Amino acid sequence: MKQFNSKDIKVYGSFAFAVLAFLAVYYGLPDAFSYSGKIMTAIIVSGVILWALEPISLGLTALMILLAMLLFDVADSAVIFSGFASPATYLIVGGMMLATAVDETSLIKRMSYIILKRWGSHSKGLLGSIIMIQQLQAFFIPSTAVRSALILPVSTMIIETTGAKAGSNLRKMIMLGVAFGGIISGTSVMTAAIGNILTVELLNRFAGIKITYFQWFYYTFPLWAILIPAIWLLLLKIFPLPKEQQYFPKIKEEMQEKLTELGPVNRREVRCFAILLFIVALWLAEPLHGMHPSIPALIGVVLMTLPKIGVADWEPVVKINYNTILLISVTLSMGYTFVDSGAADTISEYLSVGWFMALIQNPLPAVIIVTILAQIFHKLISNVATAVVVLVPIIISVAQNAGIDPTVTGFATGLSCLFGFVLIVESMPNLLAHSTGMITQKDFLKPGLYATIISIAATVLVASTWWSWIGLV
Repeated sequence: MKQFNSKDIKVYGSFAFAVLAFLAVYYGLPDAFSYSGKIMTAIIVSGVILWALEPISLGLTALMILLAMLLFDVADSAVIFSGFASPATYLIVGGMMLATAVDETSLIKRMSYIILKRWGSHSKGLLGSIIMIQQLQAFFIPSTAVRSALILPVSTMIIETTGAKAGSNLRKMIMLGVAFGGIISGTSVMTAAIGNILTVELLNRFAGIKITYFQWFYYTFPLWAILIPAIWLLLLKIFPLPKEQQYFPKIKEEMQEKLTELGPVNRREVRCFAILLFIVALWLAEPLHGMHPSIPALIGVVLMTLPKIGVADWEPVVKINYNTILLISVTLSMGYTFVDSGAADTISEYLSVGWFMALIQNPLPAVIIVTILAQIFHKLISNVATAVVVLVPIIISVAQNAGIDPTVTGFATGLSCLFGFVLIVESMPNLLAHSTGMITQKDFLKPGLYATIISIAATVLVASTWWSWIGLV
C-alpha cells in the first residue's frame, strides 16, 4: 500500500482547504452579492490560499484561476483575458528582459564591488552598502526579485569572508538588509515594483487617473528618503555588534580581487549604462512624449539585443520567467473581473457606512485608515499583486461613494501594500533571503514589526506634510 509523504499531504491538504474556502465563501456571502460576485470572490479567496501555501507553482495556480473565471463565466471573456493585453504586463515583461540583458554584462557586479570596497569594511557601511546598492539598481532593474537575487551572492560571499556564524547578529543583519533593502527599493521608482505598476494601471482604468513615472517619484521621494536611513538604523539597533566584530578589512581585499578579475570597464558595460540612462530619461519625460512606460522598456530590450549596438544575445534575454508573466497577467484579469462582476462595488457599499464615510471625507484620516488596512490585508493576502488588485478597486469605489477624489486613497493603498516586512511570504526579497537557509521566519518577526510601524508612521508623516504641500492631500 502506497504511503503518503509530507509533500503529498501538503498538496492534497492545500487543495482541500482551497475548495472548502471556495464553498464557504460562495454559500456564506449574503444575497446582496450577484452570482458572478460570489463566484469571483470565492475564486480569489481559494486562489490566494493556493498562492500562499504553494502546493504547485505560482504560474500553474494562476492558470487554474484563469480557467475557473472562464468556466464559471463570471464575466465576458474579453474582460477575463484583458490582463494579458494590459500595457502593465508588457512593462513587466520588458523589465524582466532588461534585467536579464544587464546581467549578461558585469555592470551591476562592478557597481556592487566598488560600493562595498569603499564602505563595506565597517558594519555600518556594510549594511548601508547592501541597502543602497538595491536602491541604485531600482532605476535600472524593474524587479525587486531580480535586484535581491543579484545582491544575494555578494552578501553570501561577505558572510563567508567575515566568518559570520549561523544565528549571529551579523548574519541576521546582512540577510535582513538584503530583504528589507529590496522591499523599500520599490518605493520611489514606479517601474521598480510590480505593485506600483498595478496601482497605476488600476487608478487609470477605474478612476481615469493617470500617474506618470515622474509623478510617482515626485510623490514618494520623501518617503523613500525617510525609509532608507530608518531601516538601516533599525537593523543596526536590533542586531548590535561588539566593537571587535564591527570591522572587516578582508572585505576591501576581497572586493579588490573581484574588480581585478573583472578587469577594466569594457565597451559592453559602457553601452549598457548608456542604454539604461536613455530608458530612464524616456520614463522621466513621459509628460512630454506621452508614451506608456512599457514602450521605453521595450525600446530598451531592442537596443540591448541589437547586433553591434546591444550588449546581449537575444536567446538568453527571451528566456524569462513565464510563471511571473502568468501571475501578473492573471492577477490583473482578477482585478478587472472582480470589478466587472460587481463584487468590488458590493463590498464597497458594505464599507460605505456613515462613520467610515465621515472618516475618509478628510484626506489625512483617510490615508491613515487605508495605510493600516493595506498592511492588515497584505498579511492575510501574502501576494503583493493580489493584494493590490483586490484592495485598490475597493478603495477607489469607496472613495467614489464618499464623493472624494480617489487619487490619494488609491495611491496610498497600493503603495502601502509594498511594505511586507513581517512574514517571509509577503515579498520576494523576504522569500529569497529566507531561501538561503541563513535566516528563519522567527528572525523576521521583531524587526519586521518595527519596520511595519516605521513604514506606516513615515507614510502618514509624508501625507501630512509633503503631500499636503504639493496638493495631493
